[in-house]
Amino acid sequence: MRIDLHTHSSASDGTDTPAELMLGAAAAGLDVIALTDHDTVRGHVEAIAALPEGLTLVTGAELSCRIDGVSLHMLAYLFDPDEPELARERELVRDDRVPRARTMVGKLQALGVPVEWEQVARIAGDGSVGRPHIATALVELGVVETVSDAFTPEWLANGGRAYAEKHELDPFDAIRLVKAAGGVTVFAHPLAVKRGEVVPESSIARLAAAGLDGIEVDHMDHDEPTRARLRGLARELGLLTTGSSDYHGSRKTVGLGEYTTDPEIYGEITRRATGAFPVPGAGGPRPA
Repeated sequence: MRIDLHTHSSASDGTDTPAELMLGAAAAGLDVIALTDHDTVRGHVEAIAALPEGLTLVTGAELSCRIDGVSLHMLAYLFDPDEPELARERELVRDDRVPRARTMVGKLQALGVPVEWEQVARIAGDGSVGRPHIATALVELGVVETVSDAFTPEWLANGGRAYAEKHELDPFDAIRLVKAAGGVTVFAHPLAVKRGEVVPESSIARLAAAGLDGIEVDHMDHDEPTRARLRGLARELGLLTTGSSDYHGSRKTVGLGEYTTDPEIYGEITRRATGAFPVPGAGGPRPA
């Protein structure tokens, strides 16, 4: 089985629609794909309707969190999307995205970058506006070559010159809320240092003690020594280890299924979840 547990669609900051993402996953030879858009489950209905035969969808979201002044992302899988307290928190985060993005646009303008809000809004379309949309605007303007190049201290990285904070969940609350909704939590790309300051291992231990289920190890932003370090930490703390592409369509160079999760780990995630179940595809044949 080939399992990719971290992808994004145009419902947040990916470039593929949820339906296109499902067809792309099947074409890439995946057996299981998780749709984990930022702080939203809006793409799930379309994704389920488009699921081709032989592809299974894991519903989820990537929750924006902050601990001790450091931002982090929490992958939440197979939770009940209608659980009211968790739904309310996701809405608070989403509602803060537009004011935050406007603030970053203003900071870029103050730095002499001729970016306009209308440009960013056009790029975001119906998705939840975020830094990748602003980064895409910087690419369009020729300020940087790639979206990844915008995530530096010079521009949009955490604490960068044009960075602005947003409403974020306390990760301990996120774990509690996801568990109450029957879901499973995995700390996304925990040592992606090129994105900015990362959470210390002591805090990961505290999160594990609070019920964190796993950490994402095999990720494009972790080199081999970092992955080895994380595997050792996971063994020490009794955490599951996942691998995934963090696919964003054309906004990143990584392809679907470039990093994958072990089937046994996937099985354990599904065993722990009670809020929702993986959805098997029955929408038609897989792409040739």
